[in-house]
Amino acid sequence: MSTRCLTFHYTLRDADGRVLDTSRGGGEPLNFVEGAQQIVPGLEQVLVAMTVGERREVVVPPAEAYGVRDPELVQRVSRAQLPIEGEVRVGDQFMTGPDQFAPVVTIVAVEGDAVTLDANHPLASATLHFEVELVAARPATAEETGRVTGAS
Repeated sequence: MSTRCLTFHYTLRDADGRVLDTSRGGGEPLNFVEGAQQIVPGLEQVLVAMTVGERREVVVPPAEAYGVRDPELVQRVSRAQLPIEGEVRVGDQFMTGPDQFAPVVTIVAVEGDAVTLDANHPLASATLHFEVELVAARPATAEETGRVTGAS
């Protein structure tokens, strides 16, 4: 079976029903290549089994989404160690290195010269509630599959 590129509309809600993100209401549907780890595994498992035009509600537990919060990923550092110029505020985020896959950290506290950073994904420990509609499926292009296999 060939690798496919799938296109879907989604609405993501938290456990209380609040909309966290959506492609509906004028947004573009999201594309991903099967097996490329571009979306959370629990959602990908469902989408690859769907047919075009099908709609589903999908509940993705933390283990199949962004994992469980790890307290060891929260640490306090000196303000001087941050790669941010100027003022820092709670909620600011930055990448920890130049690589596109470098972890993103969030500033969760600022106390004088000390800053507390959290490298957990903001949705770690959250159960994700999706409403999805598969709108298209096609064979992935050579360029798209090259990204999956690491070939150039």
